[in-house]
Amino acid sequence: MQSLVAALIAALVTLQYLLWIDEDGVRQSYALRISVQAQTEQNAALNERNRALEADIKDLKTGLTAIEERARSEMGMIRQDETFYRLLEQPTPPPAVPKGPVQPAQ
Repeated sequence: MQSLVAALIAALVTLQYLLWIDEDGVRQSYALRISVQAQTEQNAALNERNRALEADIKDLKTGLTAIEERARSEMGMIRQDETFYRLLEQPTPPPAVPKGPVQPAQ
């Protein structure tokens, strides 16, 4: 009977070791689950970027509107019948500082 109990305890200890400490145990499984989740998020971001690029390619292939928009925004180009106005912001003057002694309010 004692040898059976000793064998069962040995089997229990071995199984616990394999479950918690071994490379294929719970820790490795948890690390892999986190890695898969991070990769899934990265794939979703890349898929979104790919969809945006596909839409840009489709717009560039089908019409001139996208090409014109890119030429205007990236190269600063204008058409022959347009007049270009560039508005520059004026720097704001510093606040006026009163001269002379400051009298307290009464």
